[in-house]
Amino acid sequence: MERNVVEVKSKRRYDASRRRAQAERTRASILDVARREFLERGYATTTVARIAAEAGTSVETVYKAFGGKSGIVRALWERGLGGRGPVPAPQRSDLLSSTETDPRRVLRGWGQFTTEVAPELAPVLLLVRGAAATDPEMTALLEEVETQQRTRMRHNARRLQRRGWLRPGIGLSRATDILCVYSSAELYEQLVLKSGWSLKQYGEFVGDALIAALLPG
Repeated sequence: MERNVVEVKSKRRYDASRRRAQAERTRASILDVARREFLERGYATTTVARIAAEAGTSVETVYKAFGGKSGIVRALWERGLGGRGPVPAPQRSDLLSSTETDPRRVLRGWGQFTTEVAPELAPVLLLVRGAAATDPEMTALLEEVETQQRTRMRHNARRLQRRGWLRPGIGLSRATDILCVYSSAELYEQLVLKSGWSLKQYGEFVGDALIAALLPG
């Protein structure tokens, strides 16, 4: 009897794990399709029905997972924040800035992190900005994302300040402004999307520019 109970519980755990894995695959597929459709067709003309059809799932599933188009864009943004690899980029950034003793290596490392994050986030942010002009939900999302970005850059600036690395005359607010400029979607758009810079060139430029702008000469 006890053996049968154990087998039933094991089967239930297996079935639950399999359902979660399938749900994660479906979610990832929806996001991949939605990103492509949004960037190719624009936010306004892309429908949930088309996203569902291209992802091979139902409209109901898409709404259940994301609540609509603005929820999909939010999920794309959140996914992009992590960068590549099992450890999210913000965590790796914090580890680097807390353990590395050379501030130049920290800022060059941050430049490298931009090459992971910007290709995912910049096109999405540009999409949000374009759609915000006519869509209230995207206007709200844009405000949230911009606040989130500045909060993160202020966090990074504070870490530099606490370690005594900022150039004299560069306070927390100004350092935050500088970090925001060099992590902006517009910079990525101009250098990579329009001017054809490689990600390596872009990352090195960001790192070197941060060193020149923030550290003592």
